[in-house]
This record gives sequence, C-alpha cells and structure tokens, in this order.
Amino acid sequence: MTDAPRPADRPAPRSTDGESFAAGARVAVRLPLPLTDAYDYKVPEGLTLSAGDFVRVPLGPRRMAGVVWGKGSGDVPEAKMKAVVARLDVPPMTHEARAFVDWVAEYTLNPPGAVLRMAVSVPEALEPPKPLTAYRAADPLPEIRMTPARERVLAEAADGPPRQAAELARAAGVTPGVIKGMAEGGALVPHAIAPFPPPDPPDLAKGGPDLSPEQTAAADALSAAVADGFSVQVLEGVPGSGKTEVYLQAVADCLKAGRQVLVLLPEIALSAQWLERFRARFGSEPALWHSDLTMAQRRETWRHIAEGRAGVVVGARSALFLPYPDLGLIIVDEEHDGSFKQEEGVVYNARDMAVVRAQLGKIPISLVSATPSLETQANVDRGRYSHLHLPARHGGADLPDIELVNLTKTPPQRGQWMSPPLREAIDGTLERGEQALLFLNRRGYAPLTLCRACGHRLQCPQCTAWLVEHRLLQRLQCHHCGYQMAPPPKCPECGAEDSLVPCGPGVERLAEEVAALYPEARVAMATSDNLYNQRTAREFVHRIENREVDLIVGTQIVAKGYHFPMLTLVGVIDADLGLSGGDLRAAERTYQLLYQVAGRAGRAEHPGRVVIQTYMPEHPVMAAIAAGDREAFLAAEAKGREDAHMPPYGRLVGLIVSGTDEAAVDAGARALGRAAPQGNGIQVLGPAPAPLAMIRGRHRRRLLLKAGRGTQVQPIVRDWIRRAAIPKKVRVQIDVDPYSFM
Repeated sequence: MTDAPRPADRPAPRSTDGESFAAGARVAVRLPLPLTDAYDYKVPEGLTLSAGDFVRVPLGPRRMAGVVWGKGSGDVPEAKMKAVVARLDVPPMTHEARAFVDWVAEYTLNPPGAVLRMAVSVPEALEPPKPLTAYRAADPLPEIRMTPARERVLAEAADGPPRQAAELARAAGVTPGVIKGMAEGGALVPHAIAPFPPPDPPDLAKGGPDLSPEQTAAADALSAAVADGFSVQVLEGVPGSGKTEVYLQAVADCLKAGRQVLVLLPEIALSAQWLERFRARFGSEPALWHSDLTMAQRRETWRHIAEGRAGVVVGARSALFLPYPDLGLIIVDEEHDGSFKQEEGVVYNARDMAVVRAQLGKIPISLVSATPSLETQANVDRGRYSHLHLPARHGGADLPDIELVNLTKTPPQRGQWMSPPLREAIDGTLERGEQALLFLNRRGYAPLTLCRACGHRLQCPQCTAWLVEHRLLQRLQCHHCGYQMAPPPKCPECGAEDSLVPCGPGVERLAEEVAALYPEARVAMATSDNLYNQRTAREFVHRIENREVDLIVGTQIVAKGYHFPMLTLVGVIDADLGLSGGDLRAAERTYQLLYQVAGRAGRAEHPGRVVIQTYMPEHPVMAAIAAGDREAFLAAEAKGREDAHMPPYGRLVGLIVSGTDEAAVDAGARALGRAAPQGNGIQVLGPAPAPLAMIRGRHRRRLLLKAGRGTQVQPIVRDWIRRAAIPKKVRVQIDVDPYSFM
C-alpha cells in the first residue's frame, strides 16, 4: 500500500455503536455473500436490535446469518418486507470491525459481503457450542458394590478437573460400560464442560529474559506506544538480534491493560519455535488461527476470541478478520514476506490492511523484520512510521562471514550442484560436529522433465506450467493447480521408452547428492511438502535442536524465524533463482531471502559462514549481500523504482481477465483495452497473455494500470470496469497494489 488513502479520508459507515432499533424498525443486514448492498429487514415484535448484532434472516427459501449494519434504506415496500428471524447468541461485531469490512471492500474494489464472509468464516461459531459431559467422583460417595475396576475409576476421578467417559475409562483401564454403570449409580457426578476450553491466561508476573540496552530501549518505545493510541513502529534488527523478545514486552503490557493482542506470522511452520518462546515467556499458549485447524477448533477459537477469552491470537493473514471485541495491539512479524498477500478471492495485503485496522481501532501496530520492505522503508522516510533498530545480535554473537562462489570459474562436477568451495566448507563443518544448511528454493526433485529423444516437455494439461517431479512421492505435480500424474514409462509425444530425464535440481535431488557424498551424515529435508502443520514443524525443530541432524536441505521455509545454535554454515545452491522474470520486486525479494537465510548461520557462540553460489557475482544484489551494505542496495533499488514511477513511488492496479472460453476472454480483454482510462499521468499496459496464460483450465489475460503516487485509483478502475462490455462468462479480478505479475 503506497500512500493509500487513510480511513479518515473515506465516508464513515452508516452505523455507530449504540444505535438501536425497536420492533417495527427497518434495519440493513449485510450477508456474508458477494453482494454490494445490505438487505432491509423489519425488527419483529418482542425484539430490539443494535448495530453489529448477528441475526438470522430469510433469504429466499434459506435462512442465513448476517450482521445488522445500521438503519434500513426504506426503499423496500412495506408489503414486501421480511422480518428478522432471531438475534444470535454471540457478541456483536464492533464498530471498528464493521468499518474495517467497509474499508477493505472499498480499497480492494470487492463487494462488502465478500469481505464480511472472511470475518464470518466459521458460521457454525454463531451458534452456542453444545456442552460435553464429563464426570467427577461423588462426594460423599453413595453405597455401591466396590470392585477393583471401580476403585481405579474413583482414584482417577477424585482429583483434577472432570473428565469425559472415554478419557476416564482409558486412564483407569476399564470399559466405557463401567463408567456408565457408576454414573447411573451416583458414584460419578456429571458436569457440563466446553468442548475446547479457552487458552490459559498468560502469567504476566513471569519475567522475561534479560535484554541488552538496545533491546530495552526498543521495548520501552513499543510499550509506550501501547498507551498512546494509533502509531506504526517498524522494528528492524539483524537476524538473531532478539526482535521477538522485544515485542513480547509490548504484548505483556497490552495484556496488563486488559486488551487483546494479534500477532501475524507468514508461515505456520514459523510458529513452532515462536510458540516455545511464548510459553517460556508467559507459561501458556496463545490462541492459534491457521488453515491446519479442524472445523471444531476453528469454531471454538472464533468464539473464544469473540467473547474476549483469548488474550493473544497468533495466526496467518486471515486472523486479521477475526471478531476481536477489544483489540489493543497488532504485531506483523516478517512484515516483508510475500505470504501476507492473498491472491485468491478478495485480493489484499494483510500487512497493509493491518495498518488500516490499527488506525480504525486507534491502537499501535509494530511491523517487524530483519529486511523491511521498500514500501515500509519509504513510509519511515516520509515520517509516517517510527523506526526502531537493533544493529547487533543478542548475546554478542557476530554476524556470519559471507563469500560468493562464481560458478562460471568454479563450477561443480558434472551432474552435481555443489561447488568445490562449498564442499570444503561442508567438510570442515561436519568435522567440527556442527550443522549445515543447504538452501535451494525449489521443491521436488526436478523442475522439468523432458524427452531426450524428441525434446518434449511434460506440461500440466490445465496450466501453462511444467510438471515438477516429486520422486519421493513417485508423482509429477503442478504447483499451481495441484494436478498429479504418475511418471509415464515412455514419452507421450514420440513413444520413446526410458527417454524421460529430469532437468535442473530441486531439494530432493540435492538431498540425493548430499546422501551420496556424505553417507555418514544425518540429512533432513525441510519444505512445505513435509513441514505442513504444527506437529511436523515442531518435530523438525526438536530433531535439529537435539543434534539428531547434521545437514539440512531446505527451501525458503527455513530461511527465517529459526534459531539453531549449532548451525554454523549456510550454503546457497542457486542464488540467482529469483532474479529472472519481470517481477519489479525480484531484486528486493532475492536480497531479503538471501539475507534471511544467511542469518541462520552462527547465531550462538560458534562463528558462522555463508557460501553463496552464483553465476552473477557482479549483480547489485550479490555485491550488497557480500559487502553487508544493505543501505546502498536499498538506495539504488529505491532510485530505480522512483525513476520508473513504480511502487512505492507510484500506484499499480492489475486486472486479470479469465475464463474457460479463450475467445470470450480475448473479447473481454480487448473491451477493457478499448475502455482504458487516459490522461492525468495514467498509463494502461496490455491486454497481453499472462505469463501463466492458463491456470486450472482458465485462460488468462492481464492489464496493468499505472498512476502517480497520490492518485486515487479506485474510482478510476470502478468507472473503467463499468464502461467495458465484458462477456458474462468472463471474470475480471482486480488486484490493487499487485505483488504477483504471473
């Protein structure tokens, strides 16, 4: 978000807290459907409603849950008015949350109902949870025939909280029938319990670790912001500088004030060690929100948050839309990470929208990173954000030595991917009993499979993308739509047998090479394919911390957030990988990724070393990484963007035209091209086939609107779409502030 309009610049939503509606009044109810307008309903006799109340209303033959948004428009004739069915037993949506829904809808050019659907993502949570039955030993105990089995049950049920029948039976080593009989005889007393109790409250009396003077100063600044209303603090620190411990102090101060805290993390796997630090600091766990939760867990967590029983919420980007009744602080960790950008459905950047949510709620937000994005840095330079800097690693650890290996002069042996200098560095690391990380940001075994007889390349039938070989799964996969197939025994084009060969390395192929060269080393792979939830990430972390792994072969999932004291060497196999293509942020992203992965080395008392393999050692990214001159790199990158009027010094809006009928897609794209806005520093590029011209069977064309930094692009794009004659079977997705250009 580059100089995006602030919430105060936009019309206030119609509803305000305290606005109530008696029986017979008309109310506007917004439904969690992709609808622009709210629907009018009548308040029935015996019911009074307030703005923000969750209600059940009729919609055709269905009954749906919605939110009272304010006063009805009065456009619906009285005879056609339908009445609200019921008010739901759940805390109302706050004024700030409703204003946030309206703001995000306006900014992203999406229907407000589509944004509301993200806030009401668990409709089941709107109904009170059905209590479960648990049992405790009766006191006094009635006269019953005593048996060894019953004695064991009573011993288990005598102490601690009530337990469910199945759990009690397992603990006592008896059948469920024994529990049932004792309950019927009065020896066990039933108690109603919640299916998922809320998290234990953090122990605010439990002190944190000793902080350095630099950490203390930063922590004091963040803590002071907790009581001062809206502000944006950028907490920048080199890897290992203790940024997490600094902002946890602000978390503690917010909790002491009785308010809730939201911590956004870009990856589920990042939370494994983060949770360990949180438990060490507060003696409890926060509420978690991510896609790996079961529906029951999501239902209970949503309700705990809405009822104010979850003090700290840690989650992925969707956690931003949860129903916080009293949010007091937002932390966005690894704020530069591209995972905060949602590319499907409502397209938004959670980091930018989190700043808006903080301003609407008049609360502070902290953006945390070792490599803040250029957008964030520009806001610091303009004085919109405050800046806190931790320039040194905590505990006196030195930053690692970084060296570039020019692969044109020192290439690996034929058929291998590790150069002689990197091999020597690995040898020394293993001899010292230390750990090494080999980084290659490419999943699978090989990114491409081709026929050496005819040159045919195996491509996804639904996407303009090559199939990636995953040898461990014995599958070829498309990383865009999920299509899978078994490797064919012969070329599907020419029929040649045993002619299909892998091209290029993925982490599986690199791990195969490592295993052949270092047969005695214990090797572990770390990708999103095997670290896909909290449990697998926690097991991976414990194996490394317990020295059960010598060599880690991983993708970007291990590039940030982890602290392994004995990991002293990082080898980057293909540092040039992210520099190709037309992405305007390619250099910045590559620098951030290399800097972050380099930061995994030497974080404790053992010195670290980073070996980066590249074919372009003269590239500004490589030169900046090797010299440790981030400021010079950022200055050059900013100058190039500013000269080209690109973000954060200009505005971009992407339009993606897609459909299953290629001719209709082309017709829609041409219609948009003919209706393209002109003048006032506005430029429209395209239409053109997207780099990924087909995904999931849908043909894709792109247009890009480019405008000045202070331009309000939303009215321009809205008018543009209105004037274009777009075929009905064609979809136009709008991406304000695009990150992906594929």
